[in-house]
Amino acid sequence: MDLMNGVKTIIFDFGGVIIDLDHAGAVREFKKAGLVNAEEVLSPYHQQGIFQEFERGAIDRARFYEKYRELVGVNVSENEIDNGWFGFIGGLEDYKLDMLDELRTKYAVFLLSNTNPVVMDWAFSPAFGKDGRTLPDYFDRLYLSYQLGCLKPDRAIFDHIVADAGILPEETLFIDDGESNCVAAAKLGFKTFVPKNGEDFRYVFET
Repeated sequence: MDLMNGVKTIIFDFGGVIIDLDHAGAVREFKKAGLVNAEEVLSPYHQQGIFQEFERGAIDRARFYEKYRELVGVNVSENEIDNGWFGFIGGLEDYKLDMLDELRTKYAVFLLSNTNPVVMDWAFSPAFGKDGRTLPDYFDRLYLSYQLGCLKPDRAIFDHIVADAGILPEETLFIDDGESNCVAAAKLGFKTFVPKNGEDFRYVFET
């Protein structure tokens, strides 16, 4: 079945879709920042504890640093903690940025990400894309969990996008590397696709 049949809007996840995820890198950097059980605490898809609170916007950046230091029992610097989050960031291929530019000539293109201000500070900087372009330059709208106060796969985050953007789920393709996120979206009528980390999935858009 042609996934693009009738599609007017495409919603992309960020980590594992637009950028490659490096879970091992995050584990390594958070261990350097005192989180000795980083393998157990960190997930490629859905964070727990204070990490989830931060991505849900339940705590701000200053409170996250405070609670992180309480958790690890070491007075690590903000930069050391930030390096843990940056450890998740793998490669960003230029062809994916070109793909987004091309898709926007035909479709509305949104981003929906479980993320936090640390990662987004980088993504909103000229260090992100080509020629100094930032993440917002590649999308029509951004939906970020910490700003919305909810996380995928909660229904509320999908309901918000539908209402805010005035889209129809059946006319929308949702691309996310988290299987549970796509299952939740499919139940609401979205078309879905789950790429593998690092996959060149441009073939999906060939019609």
